[in-house]
Amino acid sequence: MKTFKVLGSGCSKCQKTAASIEQIAAELGIEVRVIKETDPMVIMQYGVMSTPAVVADEQLVHSGSVPQRAEIEGWLSA
Repeated sequence: MKTFKVLGSGCSKCQKTAASIEQIAAELGIEVRVIKETDPMVIMQYGVMSTPAVVADEQLVHSGSVPQRAEIEGWLSA
């Protein structure tokens, strides 16, 4: 099972990012765990300066915007 962390304040873009990952994974039949991380200290540990950001299996893969579907599919298939 892949684990994704969506880093951010909990804003609408952060919520949309988490929902998109969950929805696309479900459509593809891939089991994922999505964690919404809002603690600024934890977010800074990943070196993130712009949110929403996505961490896939402890690897920062995206920051600064809502990711596109193709990006999410790439993370799920990796």
